[in-house]
Amino acid sequence: MSRPIAISDSANFYVSAERIFNPALKNVPVIVLSNNDGCAVARSDEAKVLGIKMGAPLHLIRDKIAAHGVRVFSSNYTLYGDISRRVVEVYETFSPVVEVYSIDESFLDFGGFRDREAHAQEMRRQVLLQVGVPVRVGIGPTKTLAKCANEVAKRNPIFKGVLDMMDRSVADWVLPRVPVGDIWGVGGRTKAKLALLGVHTAAELRDMPARQARGLGSVVLERTVRELQGEPCIPLDEAPPPRKGLAVTRSAGAPMRDMETVVSALAAHATRAAEKLRQHGLVAGTMTVFFHTSRFSAGKPQFSASQTVKLTPMTSDARDLVRVVRACVEASWPQRGGPYAFAKAGVMLDDLMAEADRPRTLFDVADEGRSPAVMAALDAVNARFGKKTMVLGAEGTERAWAMRAEHRSPRYTTRISDLPVVR
Repeated sequence: MSRPIAISDSANFYVSAERIFNPALKNVPVIVLSNNDGCAVARSDEAKVLGIKMGAPLHLIRDKIAAHGVRVFSSNYTLYGDISRRVVEVYETFSPVVEVYSIDESFLDFGGFRDREAHAQEMRRQVLLQVGVPVRVGIGPTKTLAKCANEVAKRNPIFKGVLDMMDRSVADWVLPRVPVGDIWGVGGRTKAKLALLGVHTAAELRDMPARQARGLGSVVLERTVRELQGEPCIPLDEAPPPRKGLAVTRSAGAPMRDMETVVSALAAHATRAAEKLRQHGLVAGTMTVFFHTSRFSAGKPQFSASQTVKLTPMTSDARDLVRVVRACVEASWPQRGGPYAFAKAGVMLDDLMAEADRPRTLFDVADEGRSPAVMAALDAVNARFGKKTMVLGAEGTERAWAMRAEHRSPRYTTRISDLPVVR
């Protein structure tokens, strides 16, 4: 028999994270907005009942928000990331292998546990007790079956948040009741192709010949069919693969109309990217800097710029990246046309490798001013007193470009000044 794989995910994760520190939000409609407070990216069950759709623009649902007292929050990714980390810490006490799949989902090795359902229920209880987030668990012999079990456990209260599909008879009962479009890896186009063949349920997809599945949807669909049949094709990763690249991009909260404002925004993004590199013990070999106007601004001058630079030597020093940012902006700044209102800017880092493996060059010169200790001190200050306590001067102090976040809650778990006070 295949080794049991579980997947645990958090219910309406962003909303659940907001409710931890504000009990008054329980049982009331809540939505969380995207960057710049643009549209709904998370909804409580109560908000879903009101017909608020995923991705609904805020300006189109203001009347519904006012009529039903919907509570609205800006995205608070610092809080959500820390809550996610705490949930994973609990998972690690219940499984020898935890693969973080997304901010609110993790695969776990459930092999060796005699009563898997009881083990999963206890894990749910501990996550709720220690962190305050409700989770649901699906178990199966493959990742695809575990994901399917998780989806069913979400929607059907009879399973009390846990569904174990290791038993083939349980899978035989469940899969005919699951629409094929709900299966992990089956997108809209594939669903339409399958419908033409009369395949409408997960059971009908499972029973499709593997060769036919490959012809219809390449090796990806064949792999899905085999996984539904109980054959593991997607391994449980005991160690995450090394990162190949990372990006920090943001839409501006207000139009950026001059070079120094664009440089300031990009310097902040480059500083954050450098911080991420150091957190993972990496250095970057290539950096791309871009900024552009909004394509939705009809009738206004349009401009887009992008520059890619080889970093020699490879680096994770924010000062090196900020220097490249300024050079790229100066080289690509529009000389004619305008005036331009730049709406988005960002940096992308590629050719990443472990700092210890960084190739040395003939031009590597020890320089007290470039000492890694300076970046270590910057990280230590910001870790202790909160992000952006200390920044490079290139970021400036105005930050007029900062994203709108009019409804953001405090960063309760990562900023001392935001700690809740009990009176």
